[in-house]
Amino acid sequence: MKIVWNSFHGRFSDNPRALWERVADRPGLEHVWLADQEHLAAFPDGVTTVDIDSPAATEALESADLLVANTHTEVEWTKPAGTTYVQTWHGTPLKRIHRDVLWAPEGRLDRLDHDIAKWDLLLSPNAASTPRLRGAFGFTGEVLESGYPRNDLLSLPESREAGARVRASLGVPDGAKVVLYTPTWRDDEAFAEGRPEVPLALDVDRFAAALGPEHVLLVRAHNMVTGRSRIAAVPHVHDVSYHPDVRDLYCAADVMVTDYSSTMFDYAITGRPIVHFAYDLERFQDSVRGFYFDLVPEAPGPIVRTTGELVDVIGGLERVEKEHAAQYAAFRERYTSLEDGRATDRVLERLGLS
Repeated sequence: MKIVWNSFHGRFSDNPRALWERVADRPGLEHVWLADQEHLAAFPDGVTTVDIDSPAATEALESADLLVANTHTEVEWTKPAGTTYVQTWHGTPLKRIHRDVLWAPEGRLDRLDHDIAKWDLLLSPNAASTPRLRGAFGFTGEVLESGYPRNDLLSLPESREAGARVRASLGVPDGAKVVLYTPTWRDDEAFAEGRPEVPLALDVDRFAAALGPEHVLLVRAHNMVTGRSRIAAVPHVHDVSYHPDVRDLYCAADVMVTDYSSTMFDYAITGRPIVHFAYDLERFQDSVRGFYFDLVPEAPGPIVRTTGELVDVIGGLERVEKEHAAQYAAFRERYTSLEDGRATDRVLERLGLS
């Protein structure tokens, strides 16, 4: 069996990586990863890769028995009759997706529909997401409510070791509190003509100066705008946008700061505090993308608008955790009930690879 893997248009990460890790050494399986050349260094030695933007990607796809992807496979290829295409997707949707979005570049959604028509199986992380995924994609095929394989690590003892490795690789001092900042992307910024710089809303200099060396900030740009934000080179701040997998960064972090990113749903599995730096809440929900539900009453942590407010909240996390305990518990019950460390088992069993 030949399996082709695609994560975020050519990265070694996410649900495809978690599934691959379980079957990489199985006899009788041939593995090929579609790879973006900017992220090629993240792939392990010995892994077979092809440039996702080359004819070799088309050749790999058209000879595959199984394709596992976590987003649209934006490669021109004709799907053979015997090929199975598993779409894992990559998050619980708070933001509207595909046909539900408020705006998209002309022709983009029609182009992506050609990919959706090839899907055979779609994974869903929870019951709340299933109708949203089906509706947005117009997908009438099989949906497996499995939880996400990428999140299994967060429920396992090995997560501590993974977090320690990340902290050591970055030189995080013992006892320092690690803050992981994971902003989502804005469609109007990502698709702006000429691909201009995407400004970082968080004032990194002020954040670092106010909280001092006892806090280390990890900035993780969204994959749609990686490399387009200027992140200040100041002590105790690390740009981890090119780190292979956000899963390992979750393990290293003591607190997450995000806005509307689906990373909040993953990180909630850890039970650690989440803060929402929602500086453009009304603009995002009313004109940029839109939401499936009102974030304010369901948010598992406080919503702040400025860097100053964020600094104050990070400096008083014990109080914040107590104030939002009930909301956090309800959020976890609704969105993380399937995240029990066995999602990979469920998916491989469905594929006959267990």
